[in-house]
Amino acid sequence: MTSTPDFSRVPNAPYSDDFQAVEALAEALAAVDYSYDAILDLLGQGPFDAMIREQVVPARHRITEILRGRVGAKPGQRRLAGVVEFLMLGGVATEESLEATLGEGVFSIFHRLRLLEPAHPGSDDGTVRSAFDLRPHSADDGTDLWVVSDLGAHQTAGALPTDYVLGIGQASLTLAQFTERTPVRRALDLGTGCGIQVFHLLAHSDHVTATDISPRALAMTRFNLLLNSSALGINPARLEERVSLRQGNMLEPVASERFDLVVSNPPFVITPRHPDETSESRYTYRDGGLPGDELVAGLVRDIPGVLSPGGRAHMLGNWEIPVMKDGEDGQAPWDSRPRDWLAANCDGWFIQREETTPEAYAETWLRDASQNRDPEAFDAAYLDYIRDFHGRGVAAVGFGMIWLRRRDEGQPFLRFESIEHPIQQPIAPFMTAAIAAHDLVAGLDDDALRAVHLTVAEDVTEERHQRPGAEHPGVILLREGAGLRRTELLSTEAAGFVSACDGELTVGQILDALDALLDWDGDDDKAKLMDHVRSLIDLGFLVCEPEA
Repeated sequence: MTSTPDFSRVPNAPYSDDFQAVEALAEALAAVDYSYDAILDLLGQGPFDAMIREQVVPARHRITEILRGRVGAKPGQRRLAGVVEFLMLGGVATEESLEATLGEGVFSIFHRLRLLEPAHPGSDDGTVRSAFDLRPHSADDGTDLWVVSDLGAHQTAGALPTDYVLGIGQASLTLAQFTERTPVRRALDLGTGCGIQVFHLLAHSDHVTATDISPRALAMTRFNLLLNSSALGINPARLEERVSLRQGNMLEPVASERFDLVVSNPPFVITPRHPDETSESRYTYRDGGLPGDELVAGLVRDIPGVLSPGGRAHMLGNWEIPVMKDGEDGQAPWDSRPRDWLAANCDGWFIQREETTPEAYAETWLRDASQNRDPEAFDAAYLDYIRDFHGRGVAAVGFGMIWLRRRDEGQPFLRFESIEHPIQQPIAPFMTAAIAAHDLVAGLDDDALRAVHLTVAEDVTEERHQRPGAEHPGVILLREGAGLRRTELLSTEAAGFVSACDGELTVGQILDALDALLDWDGDDDKAKLMDHVRSLIDLGFLVCEPEA
């Protein structure tokens, strides 16, 4: 007797123990070109972008026009329109219409995989709708995938269920673009949800462990892995060779293990706590059950314990920004709390991407679960948020990306930046290069740095500003056109140094030339400029040329 694989038949989740049916579904989706690019071509850029933002009116209008023959369509697009309507827009179908769209026998396949539910519960009219959202995803490396998750707010009525499994949203895409893609042996996806990070990790990891507190989430991850087994290069009969699925809270399922890479989009949303609440009353995909930002704080403190020496972690998170203490007006620096979270053996790079008021924060997350559909409950929950933030002295909430590295020796790498303007995407290649630059310059004493040849990074430009009629510029700026797109203010001496960085002269030769030109009094000016040069290398404005 063959045992049923773990998470292959979880209640209220797709079934994945019948691989023949999963494979047949994949073939049916491929036959109608159910892909990211084909749907973009079908809808057009405007309606497509609106649908990504869960504004589906333009997409529904376009689909209706195509299905009713009011606008022209390319060969095969009418069938694709029917699939989009059914799987992405909450459309209703019969067995006959579903098979006319996706092919003979597909109705049975959907039933075997538990992907259908009655369109009108209590009625025997034979109409069904998709029980889950199933949509294409195009990864940054060009891999085309299909991803199953729970129906979104635009596909169902009422507030979302508390065991909701989120699909591919902006946060998960941000994490994927932030995660370095250096090959590793073992990777961990902490709080996997529908499995989106696992799909990316498989491209550069020998083995991936995926954890979640929700068995429904793990069931969807397993289903998605099998549905995309060919594209992901995994053997569906030996899934465990590449992926291990573990149920449990946070790091508990892997407490005794070590990983080269950890990624996590954890349930970081700050939520008011109540003495009578239960785990069943929480939105598991976003609420970890701890007060304030303690869940993120705990992960930052504890993740180094599951990292191999030199291992790295990438995660998203919220942090509270407290009011000033001792009666002072205003709020404390945004990084005052995150700085206290880092363990002694952990490097950290926090990049704040957004800062919001308590009121705006409450509104965002109440709308996220469609709690605004019940005005009375919405008002009560809103007041809970305001009282909670006010009672704990929270002035604002920050959101951003967190990079960690286990460090067993050497000087710490600690960086806290607030960068709210648009940045390069994916940002991961820049992060990898920036960390390598930091490690290089940190390992050079002043004598070794003097022997280095530097060039200006290809994306860097210079701006000079001066008052009309002025002989010299009053402001000199360096700007990065890629990466984090920082701006650096330069002194006249630093601008002169940078202008000489063409790879011909060493750092020491340029410094000595400036010393002779400017007739510095003592070594203080030279030492100050040397420190600025280190910073410019560290931040990516200047690049160390390799030895010939």
